[in-house]
Amino acid sequence: MSHKLPVSVLVIVHTAGGEVLLLERALRPGYWQSVTGSLDTMDEPLEETAAREVREETGIEAKGGRLERWNVVYTFEIYRQWRHRFAPGVLHNVEHLFALELPARPAVRLARDEHVDLVWLPWREAAAKCFSWSNRDAIMMLGEK
Repeated sequence: MSHKLPVSVLVIVHTAGGEVLLLERALRPGYWQSVTGSLDTMDEPLEETAAREVREETGIEAKGGRLERWNVVYTFEIYRQWRHRFAPGVLHNVEHLFALELPARPAVRLARDEHVDLVWLPWREAAAKCFSWSNRDAIMMLGEK
């Protein structure tokens, strides 16, 4: 069994007009979030991880917009129910923040094993709907830009 690496990306997918894409988790109904995902290997560049996760989870190609790495990194304790995915003893994850600005809402193709629904919301509403504090904070920063 291969374990997830405790280094991930959080990608706020949004339109130039300030609408933010949120995805509802398949395994946790009612839990809404932006695109997230872990590095496949420790040498995978973070920008590639961000573009890959957006493509895998939504079908959106990052090259159709402006993918920007923010100088923001969150370190947080991994929720107990998800620790089995990581190597024994790994308790914290390091998450790097990105934003993908798109000119307009593209068609979205959900990865059904990960997400069951999607919604585009104005940034304040999107922030309020997120279950994750880091996701909420990131969307608030987007709105302040």
